[in-house]
Amino acid sequence: LLSRITQPAKVKHAFLLSSVMIVAALALPRFGGEHDLWKNGLYECLCIIFVFPLVVYLGACGDLKNSLSDKVCGFLGSISYPLYIIHYPFVYTYFAWVANRQMALSDALPVAVATYSVCVALAYLFLRFYDIPIRNWLGKRHMGKEPTATQSAAVIK
Repeated sequence: LLSRITQPAKVKHAFLLSSVMIVAALALPRFGGEHDLWKNGLYECLCIIFVFPLVVYLGACGDLKNSLSDKVCGFLGSISYPLYIIHYPFVYTYFAWVANRQMALSDALPVAVATYSVCVALAYLFLRFYDIPIRNWLGKRHMGKEPTATQSAAVIK
């Protein structure tokens, strides 16, 4: 929808702006209590309808200035789908572990960092050894073409 109704413009510091917006949106606490669940629902709807599309738009308007940021963004973009697929059981296992032991943040933080690291490493491994080979195979089989360097080799470097 965004690509059909808007044209990306050049926005300075688009990455910084979108990063701050995401951190602000995700750092806010849950709104409302047991009897006011609609407040949190309203907040989440506003984020989904307005904030996240604006973040996507800003991302499309941004321009990477150096090769390091280009590589980092390329890597994060490449692992985003595998990470999305695999993170759920790890995060919920971590939250259950923290809740069952009623741990303080300072005690649980090393395990949170380890959980994050394991999820990113597994996402990369699934990308490298499952996702890319399957896409290459499907491309050869059904489209009769070899994948481009951007689709396969650039992600692995």
